[in-house]
Amino acid sequence: MNKKALKIEGMTCSACANRVERFVGKLDGVDNANVNFATETLSVQFDETKLNNESIEEAVIKAGYGVKKNIKTYTFKVEGMTCSACANRVERVTKKLHGVENSVVNFATEKLTVNIDEDEIGYGEIKAAVDKAGYKLIKEEEKVTGKKKLEASKILLFRFIVSLIFTVPLLIITMGHMLGMPLPHIIDSMMNPLNFAIIQVVLTLPVMIMGYKFYTIGIKNVFKLSPNMDSLIAISTLAAFIYGLFGIYKINIGETEYAMHLYFESAAVILTLITLGKYLEAVSKGKTSQAIKSLMRLAPKTATIIRDGKEVIVPAEEVIVGDIILVKPGEKLSVDGEVVEGSTAIDESMLTGESIPVEKSIGSNVIGASINKTGFIKYKAIKVGKDTALAQIVKLVEDAQGSKAPIAKLSDVISAYFVPTVIILAIISAVGWLSFGETPVFALTIFIAVLVIACPCALGLATPTAIMVGTGKGAENGVLIKGGEALEITHKIKTIVFDKTGTITEGKPVVTDVLTNGISENEILVLAASAEKGSEHPLGEAIVRGAEEKNLKLKSIEEFNAIPGYGIEVKIDGKTILVGNKKLMNEKRIDIDVLAKDSDKLANEGKTPMYISIDNILRGIVAVADTVKPSSKSAIEALHKMGIKVAMITGDNKKTADAIAAQVGIDIVLAEVLPEDKANEVKKLQGENIKVAMVGDGINDAPALAQADVGIAIGSGTDVAIESADIVLMRSDLMDVITAIKLSKATIKNIKQNLFWAFGYNVLGIPVAMGVLHIFGGPLLNPMIAAAAMSLSSVSVLTNALRLRNFKV
Repeated sequence: MNKKALKIEGMTCSACANRVERFVGKLDGVDNANVNFATETLSVQFDETKLNNESIEEAVIKAGYGVKKNIKTYTFKVEGMTCSACANRVERVTKKLHGVENSVVNFATEKLTVNIDEDEIGYGEIKAAVDKAGYKLIKEEEKVTGKKKLEASKILLFRFIVSLIFTVPLLIITMGHMLGMPLPHIIDSMMNPLNFAIIQVVLTLPVMIMGYKFYTIGIKNVFKLSPNMDSLIAISTLAAFIYGLFGIYKINIGETEYAMHLYFESAAVILTLITLGKYLEAVSKGKTSQAIKSLMRLAPKTATIIRDGKEVIVPAEEVIVGDIILVKPGEKLSVDGEVVEGSTAIDESMLTGESIPVEKSIGSNVIGASINKTGFIKYKAIKVGKDTALAQIVKLVEDAQGSKAPIAKLSDVISAYFVPTVIILAIISAVGWLSFGETPVFALTIFIAVLVIACPCALGLATPTAIMVGTGKGAENGVLIKGGEALEITHKIKTIVFDKTGTITEGKPVVTDVLTNGISENEILVLAASAEKGSEHPLGEAIVRGAEEKNLKLKSIEEFNAIPGYGIEVKIDGKTILVGNKKLMNEKRIDIDVLAKDSDKLANEGKTPMYISIDNILRGIVAVADTVKPSSKSAIEALHKMGIKVAMITGDNKKTADAIAAQVGIDIVLAEVLPEDKANEVKKLQGENIKVAMVGDGINDAPALAQADVGIAIGSGTDVAIESADIVLMRSDLMDVITAIKLSKATIKNIKQNLFWAFGYNVLGIPVAMGVLHIFGGPLLNPMIAAAAMSLSSVSVLTNALRLRNFKV
C-alpha cells in the first residue's frame, strides 16, 4: 500500500470535499480517501499494483476540481551529448519520470530544461536517469562563457592536430605511389608487404586514441539500443580497422595481395575529418551564444559605495540593497537603483537600444550596466544580483535560446529513428552488393560510406542555432523574445490589437489647447492650474504640468471644494473659480455658448475640454488629451505595408477612440471595452481563424496578452503585463513591433533553409553512399570524402544560422 497527499484546488465548501472523497474512494485499489477542507489536502491510501497517481488525479478532475502541483523549472547542463539522437534520448528518459511535466533538451546549448513537480521528484532521480542513459547531469546551471567554449574547442583542436600529424604520413604511405612518391624498401608494399601493413597500424592507433570518445560513447549507446552519431563513426572505423587486422593476418600467411586493401587510412582520415568538423562546430556554437556573452560583459566588475562615511570599492556582486553608490562621468552603473543626489544623462542603449542619453535627476530610476555620460551622481541600490534588469534580460534570452519552436518537431521525430535506420541501410547495402557477387572489400566500402555520410548533427542543429542567434539579435535591438514558439508564430500574424493608452498614446495627458473669453491664455492657465494644484485627477495634474512648463507662478487658493464627477470649486483672490466639465457648467447655470463650437471641435478631435468660469462667467477652456506617440503612425503604416490589419482597443468613449484612430490609421476600433472584456475581444478576432497579436502595457492588458497568439508588452509597462507577454519591447517604441515581425520572418526563413540542407544532404548523400550511382555506371563514394562531407554539413548549417547576426531592422 502507498500513501499519497495531494493539494486540491477549486473546493469552496465541505460538500466539495465530500465529492472529491467519493470519486477517489470509488477507485479500484483505494483503501482510504480523506479530504481535509481546511488544508485543501486529499490523503489517499492505495494499492500501487492496481492504481497509479495519474488515475487518482483523473478522478479529482472528473469530480470537477484540480490538483495543485508544486511545479518548478530547472535548467541543467548535460555532458556527453554528441548529436541530436543523444538529445532525443535524454528527453525521452526524463519525460518518462513520474513528476516530470515537460522536458526539453537543446543540443546546441547542451542544456536540459525540466518542469517538475517538486513533491514528486527531485534532482537525484533526474540525475540517475540521465546517468543511466549514458550522459552526465550537472546541477549548477553553468553560464555560457567564452572561456569554457574556448577550452572545449582547444581540446578538439589539439585532437585534430595530433590526428593530422599521424594521418598525413599514413596517406603518403598508402597513396603516395599514385603520385609517383617512392617509399623506403623496408616499408614498400611490394618488397615488404607485412612491414607496409604494420606501419599503417602504428600510425592509425594514435588517431583512434585521439578519437577515443567516439568509441566510449558510440559503442556504449549501441549496447543500450540507443545508437547516435558516435555509434556510426565507431562502427565504421572499427570495421575498417578490424578488416585491416584481418588483412595483416592474410599477408602473414602469404596472401600478399591484401596489402593493397587494408583500409587503415580510411579509418584515420574519417576520424581526423570528423574531429575537424567537431572543432569547427564548437567554434560556431560559441558564436551563436555571442548575444549572452555580450550581455554578461556589460556588467561592471566593481562599484564605489559609501560605507561608514568612506568611499569603498567593492566587487559588484557584493553590493546590497540600500547601499549608496557613487558614479562618475564615463563609469558604468553596477546595479539598478534610484538617484538620491546629483543629475546626469545616462546612456541606456545597451539595454533598450535607445541611442539618445536619458536625463536623470533625484528620484529617477537607473539601470545597472548603463553608462553615466555627464554628471556625478549618487544612487541607492534597489535591485541587485539576479534581480537587476540586466540579469533578468540575460535569463529571458537564455530561456528563449533553450526553448524549441514547433517547426523543430519534424526534425526531432526523424532524428529519433535516424541512426538505427542508417545502420540498417548500411547492412542491407553491404549484404545486397555481396549477394550480387561483389567482393567483401567492395561491400565494406559501401558499409563504411553509408555510416559515415549520415549526419544527424545537421538535423539537430538546424533549429536551435537559428533560434539562439535570432533571440540574441532581438535582445541587441531591445526586443526580448521569450521562446521559440513566439518567434515562430510572430511571422504568421495577420491582425495586431493595440491598447490605446500608453501604447499608441503616451499614456500621460498633456495640455493641447487653451481657449479664452476676455482674458489671456496665461491667466486662464494660472487660474486653472492653481485650482487643480490640490487635485489628484490625471487631467488636473496635466494642467498643473502645463503651467509649470511655461514657468507660470501659481496663486494660493482660499477655499477648495471637490465635486465628484463634475470638477472643483475654489476661491482665488476673493473670486469664485469653477474648473470642470460641461455638466458642472450646466449645473451652475453658466452660459457656454460663446465657446460651444470650439468645445465641440476639441471633443471631436479626441480631446477633453475643461471649462473655467470666474464669478459665474465662462472665461476659457483648457483642452487636455493623451497625445499620440511619434512612432505610432509610422509603425501602423509599416504594418499595413506588410499586409497586417491593425485594431485598437480602449475603455474610452467611441468619439475619443475614433479621433485617435483617424490620426494614426487604425482599421478596427474597439471602444468602451471593459478591462475584463479585452481578452474576449481578442478571442473574437481569433475566431476568424487568424493569428492575432496583442500589444499592451497595463495590468488590465494581461489577460488579453495571454489570450493572444503572441502577447507583446511595452517595456515601460507593469510587471504583470510583461510577465504575461511572449515578447517585450524594451524601448516602448511601436516600431519595434515591426522589428519583432521582421526578425521572426528572417529566423524562420533561416530555419527552413537549415532544415532543407540538412534533410537534402541526407536524402541525397545516403543513396549515393549505398551505391545507387554505381548501378548506372557512376562512381562509388569514397568513405573519406563521405567523412569530409558529413563534417561540412554541420558546419554549413551553423554558418547559415550565423548569417542572422547580420540582420538589420
